[in-house]
Formats: sequence, C-alpha cells, structure tokens
Amino acid sequence: MEKLTDIKQKALKAIQIRRDILIMLEKAGSGHTGGSLSIVEILVALYYGNMNINPKKSNWRERDKFILSKGHGCPALYAVLADIGFFPKEELRTLRKLGSRLQGHPQLGLPGIEISSGSLGQGLSVSIGFALADRMDGTLSKVYCLMGDGETNEGQVWEAAMTAAHYKLDSLCGIIDFNKLQIDGFCCEVMDLGEYKKKWETFGWYTVEVDGHDLNELDKAIKETKKIKGKPQMIIAHTVKGKGVSFIENKAGWHGVAPKPEELEKALKELDIAEKQLAG
Repeated sequence: MEKLTDIKQKALKAIQIRRDILIMLEKAGSGHTGGSLSIVEILVALYYGNMNINPKKSNWRERDKFILSKGHGCPALYAVLADIGFFPKEELRTLRKLGSRLQGHPQLGLPGIEISSGSLGQGLSVSIGFALADRMDGTLSKVYCLMGDGETNEGQVWEAAMTAAHYKLDSLCGIIDFNKLQIDGFCCEVMDLGEYKKKWETFGWYTVEVDGHDLNELDKAIKETKKIKGKPQMIIAHTVKGKGVSFIENKAGWHGVAPKPEELEKALKELDIAEKQLAG
C-alpha cells in the first residue's frame, strides 16, 4: 500500500481523489457532492500514513478501523479505498448502480467497509463497540469515527460521548467534518452548536481543533491523539463544504446534488489548474 510522507505528494493525492469523486458522481447522476469533497484531506491524512491497515487482508484482526458515520460522504471513502487497493478502481464507475457494491451509503460486503452506515448519529456508538471489543480481545487497534457537524444534533451522539469517556476509551478517536453546513442550511441557524470544543471537553474528551484542509495540521493532530491515555479523543476539523471547486464551495444546495456533464467539465478544469500550480 502506498504511504505518503511528502506534503506535496499528499496534496496532489487529494486533487486526484477529488477528481475521482466528481467523475463517479456525474456518472451516477446522484449523490452527495459537498460533504464528500470536504473530507478529502481528512481521509488522505488517515489512509496514506497514519492507519495500520492492509488492503490484502481487509479483515486482519489487528487492523485500525475507520467508521464513516456520515455515510453520505462515501464517494470520498470509495475513491480512497480503490486507490490504495481494496478493490479495483474501475468499480468506482458503478456508484449507485443496481447490484453494485458501491451504494449511496456504505454497506458491508465491500472490502474496507466496517459497518453499513448513514443513519446519522449511530456511528460513534458503533465505534465504541469496536473499541470495547478490541480492549476485551487485547488488541492495540485504533478506531476512527468521522462524523458531520450537523449529525451531532442527534442525541445519541452525546450519549455515546458520555459512554466513551466513562470507559476511558483511549483507542477511540472521533473526527468532526466541521463544514458549518447541513442539508437545511447553516448549522448555526438550524441548531447552533455553541462552544463546540468546550462541549467535547466537558464530556471528557481530549479535544483539538485544526484546519481540516491543512495536511500538516491533520497529521500532527492524528499523531498527537495516539499518545493520549485514559480519554477518547476528538479532532474538530474546520472544513469547507465542496472544497476544491469554486462554484460548489460553501453552498448548502450542493449537499445532495451530483454535477451535470458541463459542471463536471468546469470542475475538472479547476482541479487541473490547481494540480499544475502545485506541481510547479
């Protein structure tokens, strides 16, 4: 599996992943564009250097586990899993097709997928189950759970937050895709999250805030959480919904809309320019 240590390589990989996301969504004609583009750097930081996984042995007992609680962002996860060898990249073109393993939300049966997710608010509870099972088995695996900010309106998230702190689950690391938008609009207008970092700290979590598109900050935070003992950890990653494509960025209307052919062409041109500028 490809591991990337150079920040420029990781940034170029993020552009490639965004390109794959947009192409598969346009091909499918439906799906969630904004929230898939916002989590790209988070996934690159995790999968290309910080997770202990083996695409050839997807059920390896000692593996680290990743739970995409905001399951509608799965095009980003599919693009990464295919790129590192969990399944053929050609399969990305089957997104949302009848009989495809790549459905609109992750489902068991696809290598690299730990749970069928997308019923918002449930992923953190399931992650606690994985972390407790690993503790009982004596394995040293890390469990990562990626949630949306709007998703944390769900009460089950905060029950899980208390539970993880109660059991001192230091093998559990949550990550919030804090892009400030949900399907109905800006989070602060739908349900204000208030002093978000303080909330998680009050619930007993070790909490850090980062720029969710800064690969250096993400890498540092992920490595930092691995050193914490006796507490679950939360990384609040400030992101931009639709990141990387100017006419999609920060638009609630792109929550569950796929690009049309002409929009795909325009978006890919923007990514090509960004790639050339980065490559120098």
